[in-house]
Amino acid sequence: MRNRLDAAVARRRDITDMRTDAVRWVDGAGDGLPGLIIESFADRLLVSATAAPDDPALLDWLQRRGSPVYWKHADPHLKESPVHLAGPSADEPFTILENGLRFEVSFSTGYSQGIFLDQRDNRARLANRMRPGLRLLNTFAYTGAFSVAAATTGAETTTLDLSQPYLDWAKRNFAHNALDPAAHHFCKGDTFHWLRRFARQGRAFDAVVLDPPTFSRDDRGRVFRVERDFGELAALAAAVLAPGGCLLCCTNFRGISPQAFERLVVSQLPRRMRATHVPMPADFTDEPYLKSLWLDG
Repeated sequence: MRNRLDAAVARRRDITDMRTDAVRWVDGAGDGLPGLIIESFADRLLVSATAAPDDPALLDWLQRRGSPVYWKHADPHLKESPVHLAGPSADEPFTILENGLRFEVSFSTGYSQGIFLDQRDNRARLANRMRPGLRLLNTFAYTGAFSVAAATTGAETTTLDLSQPYLDWAKRNFAHNALDPAAHHFCKGDTFHWLRRFARQGRAFDAVVLDPPTFSRDDRGRVFRVERDFGELAALAAAVLAPGGCLLCCTNFRGISPQAFERLVVSQLPRRMRATHVPMPADFTDEPYLKSLWLDG
């Protein structure tokens, strides 16, 4: 157990540096430790498993780190905040670094901690494509990490989410990076509604991010399902995409292959676009559940 844990962390040394301190240290079977996920958020450890860890070797290894250690149930449907397991407490929000950008993280505000580490490379890829004068629409934005990545290049961003608390969190992420939220746009509501509204208004964006949850329900009770609704979603996004713009379509729905996901998306696009699949970050060594499809044109 100790050897596998040490080897897993050693494999991530090239990812963790002065610009990034939030990394998945252990990724289940991909590191020879099925059912166990350990993430480090600025030296605060989060363990995900189906039960609170009780393996003496694992507990000893965690305690020897001298860091705050929290555990959360691996079932996301429980929606529970992590529980303190060992070391100092970390109940207050704190910031982590990702590619030189600061993002607020919290272990006490529910199942999700404020940032999805599996999107690290996509955020860097987006930042490399944006520049002053370009416009980003970030839908299902959660705490706005894609928006921050684009805004730091000088791009104008529109951050869209159904939750006002998450939009407020996104504004704090802007502030953490010396960006003025007032210089950008934040919209509360359903993505389908806003995409149709933007189309009627003649709004156009140079990049659109579509990263919806696998299953969600809007404020009117409509249920979104990836396998049924993503094609329509992509078509609506393409309708507000400026010529030469790019569309990022993501899903962590395990019931669809990358090839099937691409077919689902492009089947309803109004024009032909060049498709590129991007792999998950190198610290995600288990099953590659996240499908990331970049569409250009």
